[in-house]
Amino acid sequence: MSNPTYKRIVLASRPEAAVTPDNFRLEEVPVPDLADGQVLVRNHFLSLDPYMRGRMGEGKSYANPQPLNEVMIGGTVGEVIASKNPKWNVGDKVVGMFGWQEMGVTDGGGMQKVDTTHIPLSAYLGSVGMPGVTAWYGLNKIIAPKAGETVVVSAASGAVGSVVGQLAKLAGCRVVGVAGGKDKCDYVVKELGFDACVDYKAAKDSKELYAMVKEVTPDGIDGYFENVGGDILDVVLARLNAFGRIAMCGLIAGYDGQDMPLKNPRAILVSRAKIEGFIVSEHMEVWPQALRELGGYVAQGKIKFRESIADGLASAPEAFMGLLKGKNFGKQLVKLI
Repeated sequence: MSNPTYKRIVLASRPEAAVTPDNFRLEEVPVPDLADGQVLVRNHFLSLDPYMRGRMGEGKSYANPQPLNEVMIGGTVGEVIASKNPKWNVGDKVVGMFGWQEMGVTDGGGMQKVDTTHIPLSAYLGSVGMPGVTAWYGLNKIIAPKAGETVVVSAASGAVGSVVGQLAKLAGCRVVGVAGGKDKCDYVVKELGFDACVDYKAAKDSKELYAMVKEVTPDGIDGYFENVGGDILDVVLARLNAFGRIAMCGLIAGYDGQDMPLKNPRAILVSRAKIEGFIVSEHMEVWPQALRELGGYVAQGKIKFRESIADGLASAPEAFMGLLKGKNFGKQLVKLI
C-alpha cells in the first residue's frame, strides 16, 4: 500500500514584474516517517502577507530570497497529528512557519502552542500573531502616540492597519484610516471605531487626495503608520505636524517594481519628522508583551478583526495576487482543512 501524500506549493520562478500563477507549482509528496523528537502537524490555515512578494525576488532586501523549487514561506496554524517528541501531544494547537503546504514536520523549534478557548485559531495568524505584533510595535515603539494626537493609518482595513487604528483609539487618539473603496471605509469607521476614513480610490489626483486628507485632519497629523507608499505618503508629509513620527512598515504600492519617488522630501526637514523602517522579526523581545496585550483585547472584544478566506491550497496563488492588488478585505488566509 502506498504512503499517504499531502500537497505543497513551491516557488517555480521569480516574477519579472507582477506575480503570475506561473511563478508557482503545486506538488504532491509523500508524508514522511517521523524520526525521534519530531512531530507532524496538519495545517488548518495558511497566512498570506505582503512581505512574501519581497522574498520572491533576488534583489537586496532585509531577508534572504525565497529559494526556487522550495516550499513558499508563510505562517501557519494547525494541529499536531503525530508526535515522537514528549513536549508535544497529538491534538495540540500550534502556530508555526510551515509555509504553503498541508502538512509540516518539525522538532518543535520555532513552533508555539496556543490556547483556542477564547481566541479562534485563525486569529493567531492575524490580530494575535505577526500582523498584530507589527501593528503594536510600529505604533507603540515608533509613533508612541499621546492621547489627543492624530494618527493616520494606510491600508486601514487590512490585518495590520486595522489593529494599529484600534490600538491608537484605545490610547485616546483621533484616528484616520486610508483605504480603497466605500465598503472598506465604512467598515473602518462603523465597525472598528476610527474617527474618519479617506477612500483614496475616490480621488481623481493627488491634489484631490490632499484635500480629502486635510478635511479629516484639521489639526494636522502627529503619527502615520505606512503600509502603502506612493501618493498618500506625500500627502501625509505635507500635513505632518512638527516632530511627527512615521512608522514605515510596508510599501505595497511598489512591490511589483513600480517607482515611488518622494515628491517633497523638504517636508521631512520642515516638520523635523522621524521616519523609521522596521521588521518585526528583529524585535522578538517585545513579542510576549505584545501578544499578551493583543490576546486580551481580542478575547474581550476590544479589538475586532475581519478575514478573507480562500478555500484549499490550490487557491493560494490567486489569493496572494489579489492581496497585492488590495482585493482582500481584512486578513487574507487560506483554509487548508
